[in-house]
Amino acid sequence: MRTIEKIFAVREFTGWHMIGVMVLFFGTIISVNLVLAFYANSSWTGLVVKNSYVESQRFNTVTAEKRAQQALGWKAVAGYGDNTLSIDLTDAAAAPIRNAIVTARVGHPAHENNDLTVTLLDEGGANYAAPVELTPGLWAAHLTVTGPDGTVWTREIRFTVETL
Repeated sequence: MRTIEKIFAVREFTGWHMIGVMVLFFGTIISVNLVLAFYANSSWTGLVVKNSYVESQRFNTVTAEKRAQQALGWKAVAGYGDNTLSIDLTDAAAAPIRNAIVTARVGHPAHENNDLTVTLLDEGGANYAAPVELTPGLWAAHLTVTGPDGTVWTREIRFTVETL
């Protein structure tokens, strides 16, 4: 039978034990840092601006432009089907915006390696469309619309391409 003294016998703490503790301690910290660095790098969404200081100097100008665009009351609705990206453009009175020049930079919001730029053609009514092959997933279309009178309007629309 085992005695209490044998069960709780104190063993000598050696240098090898300390090396083991140090390796486990720092190994855990380094492992967690590597995992976090990997996920941070793999989820990189790309640059929003190349130089944030320069863009900060344009803040008031850009804000005024966005407010002017918002005051127009234009709306855009994206759709995708049969390898065609379509955008319905209407003004504040829900009337179709005709004879506009519509371009879209289309890409995944989280990755910039599949981005492409397409020009959408007037299909009649409020509809503008362009043929483009998109894989299933979440997509973003950064629209630039130049109206018939030269008014420029920009908007980003996110949409989902479903698996067939």
